[in-house]
This record gives sequence, C-alpha cells and structure tokens, in this order.
Amino acid sequence: MSSNKARPEHIPASRFLLVLVLIIQFEGMSFDPSEIEILLKFKGALEDNGALNNWFPDISPCSWNHPNWNGVLCSNGSIWGLKLEHMGLKGVLDVDSLGSIKSLRTLSLMNNKFEGPFPDVKKLGALKSVYLSNNGFSGTIPDDAFAGMSMLKKLHLANNRLSGHIPSSIAALPKLLELRLNNNKFEGKIPDFKQPTLTTINLSNNELEGEIPASLSKMDAPSFTGNKNLCGPPLDACPPPPSQPPPLAAELSQENDSAMKIVTIVIAVALVIALIAAALIMFCRKNKKSQMDRASSLEGSNSMRDISLVGNVGVVYNPPPQAAEPPKKPEYGKLSFVRDDEQKFDLQDLLKSSAEVLGSGTFGASYKTGVQGRMYVVKRYKQMNKSGRDDFHEHMRRIGRLSHPNLLPLVAYYYRKEEKLLVYAFVDNGSLANKLHGKQKIDQHGLDWPRRLKIIKGVVKGLVYLHSEIHNPVLPYGHLKSSNVLLGKSFDPLLTDYTLRPVINPESAHKFMVAYKSPEFARTGSISKRSDVWSLGILILEVLTGKFPEDFLLAQYDSDTSLSTWVNQMVKEKRLTEVFDKEMVEVKHSKGEMINLLKIGLSCCEEDAETRISLKDAAEKIEEIKVVNSNNQEANTFTSSVSPEEESSFLMHG
Repeated sequence: MSSNKARPEHIPASRFLLVLVLIIQFEGMSFDPSEIEILLKFKGALEDNGALNNWFPDISPCSWNHPNWNGVLCSNGSIWGLKLEHMGLKGVLDVDSLGSIKSLRTLSLMNNKFEGPFPDVKKLGALKSVYLSNNGFSGTIPDDAFAGMSMLKKLHLANNRLSGHIPSSIAALPKLLELRLNNNKFEGKIPDFKQPTLTTINLSNNELEGEIPASLSKMDAPSFTGNKNLCGPPLDACPPPPSQPPPLAAELSQENDSAMKIVTIVIAVALVIALIAAALIMFCRKNKKSQMDRASSLEGSNSMRDISLVGNVGVVYNPPPQAAEPPKKPEYGKLSFVRDDEQKFDLQDLLKSSAEVLGSGTFGASYKTGVQGRMYVVKRYKQMNKSGRDDFHEHMRRIGRLSHPNLLPLVAYYYRKEEKLLVYAFVDNGSLANKLHGKQKIDQHGLDWPRRLKIIKGVVKGLVYLHSEIHNPVLPYGHLKSSNVLLGKSFDPLLTDYTLRPVINPESAHKFMVAYKSPEFARTGSISKRSDVWSLGILILEVLTGKFPEDFLLAQYDSDTSLSTWVNQMVKEKRLTEVFDKEMVEVKHSKGEMINLLKIGLSCCEEDAETRISLKDAAEKIEEIKVVNSNNQEANTFTSSVSPEEESSFLMHG
C-alpha cells in the first residue's frame, strides 16, 4: 500500500552547486553602500542640486542596467557614468570622492553653471569621456592635467573661459578620438597631435597663433577659424620668415648706416615736393572739368555704399563728384544674371531708381526698387568674404540652377571684394514673421489654421528639395526662420537666404545663422543636416503658438529659453489649450490635426541630433495632416478646451 506522505526530494549535488553559485552571484550584485555614500557626498558639495532629489540613501543607484537615480548611467549593476546635464548645478566638483568609484568611465556636466578653476580630472584616471562644455570654468589648465589618463577618448571643454596654453598632456593621450576646446581663450601654439585615432578637433574662436601642426592639416578649416594669428593648412599659408642678411652684409649696413640716413632724408623731401605739385595740378584740372552725369558716377562707384535716405519714403543714389577712374575689367560693375528667363538690366538701372528701405537683417540691409516695370529686392552683404571671386561666382551659379515652387529664385548678383549684392523678385505679402508677430491684419479670420498648415507644408517641400539637391555643404539651408519665409499672393511660402553658408564668413555664420543656435552646436560645436530639422521644428512651434523663439537672439542654444522647452512644460502641466495661438482660427473638428503637427514639431526639436526625427519622416507625417472641414465649413476661434482623450493621447504618445 503506497503512502501519500510527501517525501523530501533528493537534490543532485551538481544542481545544488549551481543554485549555490547563482545565490553567490546575486548577492554580489547588491550595491556597495560605500558608493552610495560617495555619490551623496558628491551631491552635498553641489549647489542648486534639486535635480538630484531622487538620490535616496536607501535605494541603490542601479538595478542592473536600469538607473534609479537621476543622471546615473548603469552597466551590469555598476555605476558606469554620470550624465548631469542641463540641471543648473554649481558649486564644488568633488573629484576626490568620485575617484573611489572604480567602474566610472564617463562624466558629463555640460550646460551647467560651474565656475572657477578647472577640476583635477586626472584623479579619475579610468575615464573614457569627459564632457564639461558650456560652463564657466576659467583660468589656466596645468600642463599635466591629463597625465596618466590613458583610456580617455573624448574631451569636450568648449564654451568656457579657459586660458593659457593648451596642455601638452592632451596631445599625449594615446586613444584620443574627439577634442573640442572652441570658444575659450587658449593662446600660444597648438601642440603636435600625432594620435592616429583623432578624428574630430575644434579649436576655433581662441587666441592661438603660429603654424598649424602638419598632423592636423587635413582637418576642416572651421575647426581653426577665429584665431587671428593661426596659419598653415587648412587655413592660408604662413608668410615666409624674414631672411637674415649674411654677416658681411650686416657689417656693411652698419658701416653705411649714416650714409643711408642722408639718402633717405633727401628722397623724403623730394617726394613731398612732388606730392604738392601733383595736388596743385589735379586741383586745376578738377576746376576745369564739368560735373559728371549720374550714370558715369555710378560706373565709378560700383557699389550701393553711397545710397542715402531721402525723407521717409526711399533712397536715391547721390555720389560726390570725383575724377574718372581707370578702366576696370569687363565684368566689374556689372550684374551677373543666373537665370535665362529674367529680363536683363544694368547696375546703373538698379541704383538710379528710387528705393525703399525694407529693413536691416543680421547680414545686411534690404531695399525694394523697381526696374523696367518690375519690383525687386536688393540685399547687401558685407560678411561674404569666405570664398574668392571664382568660388563665389560658381556658388551663385549653383544657387541659380535651383528651381522649386517653394524657393524664391535668385535673379542676379553683384560681386565686389568688400560687399556683395543679391537680387530677388519682390514678394507682395511679406514674411511669415510679420504676419505672426507684426499684428498685420490679413482678413477677418487672421492667419487661420488652414493657411498655417499650408505654409508649413510648403516650407517642408522646399527644405526636402534643398536637401536632395545640395550635397557638398554639410548644411543645405542653415538659416530657416520665419523672417526667411516669404508669402506669395495665395500664401504659398517661398524660402529665401538659403544655401549661403559656403560663402558666409565663419565668425558671422556662428554668430547669426540659425543652425548654429541648435543644441548640437552648443554641445559639440558641430552642425549637420539635422540642424535644419531642428530649425524646422522651432518654426512649426512658432507657427502654432504665435510666440517668437527668443533663443534665436542668444549667442548659443539655452534649453531654459527654448520655445520647445516651454511647449513641453505646458504639455506636462496639462495646459495644452494654452499652447496654441489665440489669434489662430481653426476649422471645426481640426484640433486633433493641430495636435499631430505639434507632436511632429517637438520630434524635430529633440536635443540629441541622433534621436531627432529625420526630414524624410517629418515630411511624410506632415503631408498626412489634412484640414478636416465640416459640411458647412464652420470656423471657431481656438478657445474650447482640448478633450481629456486628446490630452491623454498627447502625453502618452507625444
């Protein structure tokens, strides 16, 4: 008779050992309390550390690869890195404590408010990445500041106030891949970086001098611009050193020094007499000549430099009388037309007609003028000296070959070393910026939702075309903003000021062009085609909210002032209704489509360029958005609240 009593099951020895090993391993995964204490001590030395309010002593920073503390990076249950960015942190960096965390490999404190001397990071000898850009570190860095950091691959110190020589210990880092020291006050010569691994370097906008080492000669020229006394490839060649006279010549020059002084004095007196005589002759001739007519004076000037205001309505050309200049090259003083379908006219025709001052932009002034019954806009640029005459002509011809319904075509241009003129057709409805922020009444419905959607769709189509046609420059547009979106008679958008980055001076481009206000330039000092996508996202948010992106006025990107930050904050606070422009009139049942466009705009504004939506995907999603019309085409001002379902959907999927 069998027994129903449970009997203890015999566990084989091999299985028992396996269970014992697993228990030991999982016990080994429990977090070292000392590392918790280290991080809390590190936090205690910081000021304004509210962003680290979930660093609790009774919770492990890591659950295997999942972090439980803000800014902690985890790998296999260990603290792999600290990514404390955009947190407003300041105070003391306790690197002495962090040095006890043996698994720490990356440290990023970018976009905070740290000040004072550079921290002693060599105490963290196992680091592979150090990101300290966009802070207020100042003073010199010791020459041995990075000695012994044999694993360091990425070092980003851009946009601080660091000075002195570049530490030679940086050039000795054997595995260095990326180095960004731009926008500081480093001086002296560049060390010789011989690492074969070095792929990215940016030393622009410092006070460096001397010849660029041959090991860096194949890097991009913008990596070195903004240093007045740097020379050599990839910049202009260095001037030859002054030749030293042979010893005998030096002795002879000393012996004949007094004789040379006498000869110099005699020559100087003779030159003074000759100049006085020449001045008298020219004065006499000038009085005998009749005043030049207007056209010949224009040919002598070849510039809009002498345009002066007449009253409050326009400008006319009124040059002072002057002597005739020697003949110029055939193209000097001539407009160069880039399109065969445009009527031709001379520079004199352009300048002798009255002109209205439209405004002064970031790169120069704009004038409206009429020639042969048609209206044109003439833009003056003084920051276009990056390329020489031949390269400038070639780039203008390349722009002239572009053709798309949403691009304002270039008609003609004028080249002069000191300044350039670009001629476009005049667009009646002005710019999108004026319609959004200038309080210009369009009609009783204002700039309604259908028109705004139409404008965005046209902008995207023009941008996609530029990205498909422009392959050489890293930035097909570079300056997409509402003031560069002009509106035709049917409110079809026309992009202007596109593809000018290759001819704009680097210093001016960094200071004024919208792409250089992007998060990636503030973070890494680099831009890409996705910087245009970020500009598109800001434009979408500007169109939907009616708010001007004030961060465009700053020297560089600041998440605290970014329009995308404000929109995200309003969404988190469930105030989505307040996001949309109250002056926008929406077609009935279109709130869902407006929210979809807002989501796309935020996807374009991701701070990390690698995770940012691509232009192709953004264009496809925007094209799918339709204006949902009711049968009676009703329109309502956007004052009704967003439904809870729409709010919840945005928060879950936005």
